[in-house]
Amino acid sequence: MPLTETGYTALRVTRTGAVATVTLDNPPVNTIDKALVTDLIQVVRSAKDDHELRVLVVESANPEFFSAHADLTWMFEPEELVALADDEGDPNLNPLQQLHERFRALPQITIAKLRGRLRAGGAELAMAADMRFAARGETWLAQPETRMGIFPGGGGTQYLTRLVGRARALEVVLGAELFDTDLAERYGWINRAVAPDALDTFVDALARRIGALPTGVAEAAKQAIDAAEASGPVPDLTEEAQAHAKVYPAPRPVVDRMARAVEAGAQTRDGELALEELLDGLDK
Repeated sequence: MPLTETGYTALRVTRTGAVATVTLDNPPVNTIDKALVTDLIQVVRSAKDDHELRVLVVESANPEFFSAHADLTWMFEPEELVALADDEGDPNLNPLQQLHERFRALPQITIAKLRGRLRAGGAELAMAADMRFAARGETWLAQPETRMGIFPGGGGTQYLTRLVGRARALEVVLGAELFDTDLAERYGWINRAVAPDALDTFVDALARRIGALPTGVAEAAKQAIDAAEASGPVPDLTEEAQAHAKVYPAPRPVVDRMARAVEAGAQTRDGELALEELLDGLDK
């Protein structure tokens, strides 16, 4: 069944010829929760076998947040995350890994068009795309999970290391700081930072150019470039899943700490605009 423009609750799909745009629209901060995961699974399932679709662009309806992060309530109720397991996904991976891997492995070229903040699961979703372009000065990325008492477990350690290298991945994960577009571009976390008023035009032109290529060219090029990485495009998500199981479901002190974070405003607009400071303030 081809990718359609209807039937979603937390995102919108628009399509022009061979190019489709997925707009995340899950107020207030585009949290990756049950509704958004369910919609994204539907998108990747439909796109996989849509032979007329060549490019998939993912963007946000909210200029302040591409996607804040995964739903923090999953810290308190991990069984709700487990219930989102994809019966067509790799059973060795957790549900977010399954989603991101299915997105990464799509035959189409995938482009993340970034504005606002993207942290944790939001950053992992963007990293699963083939390319990332961000509004200069209006986009910030972070993997703040260690501030929460865990570490990136939705593919983040694997995708990030491939993009920025081991030393910088350790810096991003363990430092858990918010990166602006200049630093993210220099590290290779994003392809490039584009002037905010030029971002839409730039991405649209690139998507249309790829979409107009002869049938099979982009897919074959993607396959060949993936093969150029000596150990494959993603070395070991199973290892990440096994390691993440050591810290999630989280022990009671971490769960209690995150409950205080939610009470202090995490997962609200104001709290998410300064999430790192909010998390640090829990220890004072």
